[in-house]
Amino acid sequence: MSSIAFDADLQDIFFTVFEQLDADGRLGEIARFADFDKETYQATVEEAARIATEVLNPINGPGDRQGCKVDDDGNVTTPEGYAEAWRTFSEGGWIGMNADPEVGGVGLPNTIAMICTELFSSAATAFSMYPGLTAGAARLVHKFAPEAWQLPVATKMFTGEWGGTMCLTEAGAGTAVGDNRTRATPTDEPGVYLLEGEKIFISGGDADFYDNVVHMVLARTPDAPSGSRGISIFLVPKFEFDDDMNLGERNGAKVVGLEHKMGINGSATCVLALGADKPCKGWLLGEEGQGLPIMFHLMNEARIGVGVQGQSVAAAAYTYALKYAKDRVQGASVENFKNPDAPRVAIIEHPDVRRMLMTMKVLVETMRALLYRVALYEDLSHSDDLEESKRKKLANRVDLLVPIAKAHCTDLGFDVCVTGVQVLGGYGYINEYPLEQLVRDAKIMSIYEGTNGVQAMDLLGRKLRMKGGALFMEWLGDSQKLVQKTSGDFPAEAEAIGKALGHVGQTAMHLGALGQKGKLADAMLQATPFQAMMGHVVLALEALDQARVAKAKIEAGEDSAYLHGKLLNLTFFVKNLLPEAIATGKAIQSGDTSCLDERLFA
Repeated sequence: MSSIAFDADLQDIFFTVFEQLDADGRLGEIARFADFDKETYQATVEEAARIATEVLNPINGPGDRQGCKVDDDGNVTTPEGYAEAWRTFSEGGWIGMNADPEVGGVGLPNTIAMICTELFSSAATAFSMYPGLTAGAARLVHKFAPEAWQLPVATKMFTGEWGGTMCLTEAGAGTAVGDNRTRATPTDEPGVYLLEGEKIFISGGDADFYDNVVHMVLARTPDAPSGSRGISIFLVPKFEFDDDMNLGERNGAKVVGLEHKMGINGSATCVLALGADKPCKGWLLGEEGQGLPIMFHLMNEARIGVGVQGQSVAAAAYTYALKYAKDRVQGASVENFKNPDAPRVAIIEHPDVRRMLMTMKVLVETMRALLYRVALYEDLSHSDDLEESKRKKLANRVDLLVPIAKAHCTDLGFDVCVTGVQVLGGYGYINEYPLEQLVRDAKIMSIYEGTNGVQAMDLLGRKLRMKGGALFMEWLGDSQKLVQKTSGDFPAEAEAIGKALGHVGQTAMHLGALGQKGKLADAMLQATPFQAMMGHVVLALEALDQARVAKAKIEAGEDSAYLHGKLLNLTFFVKNLLPEAIATGKAIQSGDTSCLDERLFA
């Protein structure tokens, strides 16, 4: 057994959400959250931390080693402890944390739900995918299913009686969803179709802890146009049911295999056959051809959720590595390394270990701030209590930052986990300690819900061009205001971040000019580097904002090592991490296209 226990950093969580972002104050201005206050939010997060520690983390390692099984009838058995954990989630209302109370939800803000999700994913990523996917599918049901089913089916899902999945991917049609080949043929019954095809990589495609599972399936109707415009979406249950939600006969949606994966082994990643051994009924959501527009109602939520996963495993890796470094005694201090009789010290005393830990700390805490900010803006952007212009601006900011929240936080989340293994050395590489599982679990996050390369192309090719570049220019302007606001307290750091912001703007103009000249391949070649560059500057701004709040609290007499750590975060980020953004910008603007040479890879 590992000697390092899971722990939740509630101090940093509460500082970020309440002190830096003033989320309780801003959410308090929204009528639908009037019944909640800071004490309620804090108690909710503390209970989520308890469940993460006492219920989820104990099943994480064993679940990874045990994995899932499927029988000949297509029924999946999940690892030991998963059914009990699901029961805890169902009874506690955790699946529908931010869902409408009319469908069995709690009605919490997305901001608080995100914090709880971070804690759950940090403790057991594979398990936390089941409630996350169920809630996402339930939101589509609530909005687009046949009217008689919207409330009762969504309620079954949000309360954990039924599960849910998203079925997009097919062999040969992954990221290119428009290449989908699953067929949906209309029947004599209005809105009912017969589906034929196969879906792969279906997370949570079945489980043994709920009575039914409802799949959201993309398929193509007869005579539908090619590409994404011809895609429709269907509600496909494992078991058919009537309007009173009584289960009937087994539908023709059957799990025919499980993928053997690098990580998230407790999550049943299924191959789902539709109509292979018996007819598979599907009920149309919306109208024919609306599949992708309907699915995109969840895209921001799903991609932000994956960003949270990336940050959450990084947070776990950091806390594990920090605890280990404090306890692991090895070698003498650097000042006494030549003295064979010098006392041995904990490895946290070694400069290189401290550098690694500081890098992990700064990235975890700034990613947390970014994600909480995005969730808060999402909450505020849907509030009728704010002026329409403010709501639109906040919604635009969310749209701009989603690719960074997803891609940058999952890329860095993986890097932080790898660094955690390095801190533990040989022990980090064996499964007696949890770091190696975190690395394996983290890798999928840069791949699913749109690979990070797709996110980078979305940022560069779409988000920066939206509304004539207004989204990007508004972000630049607001960021410069923060730099100016803090220049008196942090002159050197604010100046450096200001220059980096200017460099991001110049690099964006350079890439835009390539696009205007028709050199689209040259521009998109640099999409991922640009996303990483902008992402680093976004996190630098969070470090600056957190330092601003910490300094004010220190000056008000609330001095602590934790608050001083926020000041050191800013210094470390600007001196050690921000230069990467500048170097990347220079590389982008160099105009190198050598890897596009047609003679290469021939």
